[in-house]
Amino acid sequence: MAPFHSHLFLPLLLLLLFSLSSLSTSLPTSVCVIGSGIGGSSLSFFLQNQTAIPTSHLSIRVFERRGRIGGRTASVNLSGDLFNAGASIIHGKNLHAVRFTELLGLDRVEPDGADWLGIWDGSGFVFKTLKPPPDDSSAIWKWLYGVADALLLVKRYGLSLSTMQRFVKDLLDKFMLFYMEPEKRPVFKTVEEMLKWNGLYGLTQITLEEVLIGADLSSRLISELVTVITRINYGQSVAMSGLAGAVALAGSNADLWTVKGGNWLLAKGLLELTKPTLHLHEGIESISDKGDHYLLTSDKGKEYECDVTVVATPLDEVNITFVPPVSIPYRRMQHTYTTFIRGLLNPKYFGLSSIEDIPDLVGTIETPNVSFSSVSILKQYGERDFAYKIFSRSELDDTLLDQLFSVRRDTIRIDWPAYPHYKAPEKFAPFLLDERHLYYINTFESAASCIETSAVAAENVARLIISRLLQSSTEQNIKPLPTSQEILHSDL
Repeated sequence: MAPFHSHLFLPLLLLLLFSLSSLSTSLPTSVCVIGSGIGGSSLSFFLQNQTAIPTSHLSIRVFERRGRIGGRTASVNLSGDLFNAGASIIHGKNLHAVRFTELLGLDRVEPDGADWLGIWDGSGFVFKTLKPPPDDSSAIWKWLYGVADALLLVKRYGLSLSTMQRFVKDLLDKFMLFYMEPEKRPVFKTVEEMLKWNGLYGLTQITLEEVLIGADLSSRLISELVTVITRINYGQSVAMSGLAGAVALAGSNADLWTVKGGNWLLAKGLLELTKPTLHLHEGIESISDKGDHYLLTSDKGKEYECDVTVVATPLDEVNITFVPPVSIPYRRMQHTYTTFIRGLLNPKYFGLSSIEDIPDLVGTIETPNVSFSSVSILKQYGERDFAYKIFSRSELDDTLLDQLFSVRRDTIRIDWPAYPHYKAPEKFAPFLLDERHLYYINTFESAASCIETSAVAAENVARLIISRLLQSSTEQNIKPLPTSQEILHSDL
């Protein structure tokens, strides 16, 4: 064994300690996040749990112009019951949302909606699935119902159904690459790089209709069932861009769930876990680059100095002044008007004689004869007392609602700038808006918009921030997402 030269140890130790001290104290670690939705809250989580920067050296502020957190994952109180008013469904393979739910001790439940579908063209139902048997039916009877319902769908749409399922499976397989170990995937500066890496970029450059025709789906399936799905999930037709449309189709899968109490609890729980300084009722009006920091000015007249600034809200309808200006592609937001009603649908509106003949979910096709995208039952209180949710592209006035409903006890209207209006070929702003540390999570929404895509984009931005702050290899500084057991036994 080589001799140990003690006279060399002290200088080396002092040099090592000095280097580590310089690294930890010179790193810019004051992060300001604009928006408290899934993007902003999951970014806060990823920064604190996937970085070599000590938590004590990381200061995070989250600004929210509204008086509540959660962004577009809000809930609405209808006659004393809470229902998801914004993003309402999560896919079983959305692993970030799954892990967050487990980590926070939240419960998963079946989403609002129903299994009995009717497709309405404005004058009649062009197709209905079978009315489900009562809940107390035998297992054999329910199985027979499932077989019969599947045969009915095949009779209407043929083998195109299996083609559509393969298309969705291929999409999910490629999307799952975003969950690979960090050392096996790059850190991306642009959405284009991110989507080209897993083979999804091409879907953003053509319409969903073009994609599905190329996949040999029948015109009837595209104009009816697929159109119903895109109108419900994105308020748009099959002329929308292909990747967002494909995500909508994945959102029609049977493996769907929602958080008990509302999906907004994900954002709430993540912020409570990471404990950033939270500024409710305080919007940011300007972001100025001062060379060594950013100066944020709020609508309360207050100023904040931040080493890193992250925009975690769509910039399309938010008036924030950037100094110097930033350049991002123009993007129009698709407004979804959500109307919650407690009452009773009018069967005569649908040309029917009984309320029992109206499917639990009424979807619509692209025709000028319909004023809404869908009507679904959220809860049944009695034989003639239900809670409904209606999606539409414009506000539904009282005259129409009085025709649509025979009884209306309670009505709540919400106008959501819910997601981009998708139009191929899509163009993307970069994640990094300048040459320093100004980041934009919501650019990914030009590819597809949902709870999970916000989390996926937030994780990439967190990794991008960390890698650029440390100016070293991603493999050395990024830790894998911890398990729920690891988090529960840590002192975050």
